[in-house]
Amino acid sequence: MSTLRNPTGPQPSSVYWRRRLVVLLGLVAIIVIIVLIVVGRGGAAAPTPTPSTNPSNTPVATDDTVACDPSVITVEPVTDATSYAAGTQPQISMTITNHGSAACTFDVGTKAQQYLIVSGSDPIWNSKDCQTDDTVLPYVLQPNKAVPTTAFAWDRTRSSPSTCNTSRDPVTAGGATYRLSVVLGEVHSAGDAPFILK
Repeated sequence: MSTLRNPTGPQPSSVYWRRRLVVLLGLVAIIVIIVLIVVGRGGAAAPTPTPSTNPSNTPVATDDTVACDPSVITVEPVTDATSYAAGTQPQISMTITNHGSAACTFDVGTKAQQYLIVSGSDPIWNSKDCQTDDTVLPYVLQPNKAVPTTAFAWDRTRSSPSTCNTSRDPVTAGGATYRLSVVLGEVHSAGDAPFILK
C-alpha cells in the first residue's frame, strides 16, 4: 500500500494530509507570484517619451561653483539621422555648451528641458505636453565642452495635453519634413534640426 496516498506514522493521517496541503498551497503561491512578475514586466504599457534626466557623464554641481550666466550657454537640437524609414522612430536629444571662460553650474534637469517638433509653421509635438518627470538637476558645465543629453525616441505622433492617456495617430510621412528645436530653461536653440519621415 502506498504511503503517499495512505500516510503512516505516529500522528493521525489527517495531520499528514494537512501538512501536504500547506506545502502544496505554498508552492502554488510561489508559482503565481513568479508568473505575475514575468507578465507584469512583459505587458507594461510603453511610457510616453520624455527627456532624459541626466546629460551624459557630467559631474554634479558642488557648492564652490558659480551659477552660469544664461548668455554664455548655448543648446543645439540633435537627431540621430536626417531621414527615417517607415516605422523608424527618430532619436532626439540636445547638446549643451558653456561658452564662458570658467566652469559654472546650470540646471539641466527635465524641468528645464523642452523639445519641440514642427512641420512648416504647424506645431506637431512638444515634450512638455505630457511630461510627468520634472526634475531639477544642477550640473557643472566645463568651458567650451559640448555636453550631450541622453537621446530618447519620438513616437512620430502629434501631441497635446488632451491625448496623454490615449492612442494617437501617426503623423504624415511619405517624405514630409519636420524640424526639431530645443529649450533649456531660458536658453533657446538658435536654429533647428530638419529631418524627413519616409
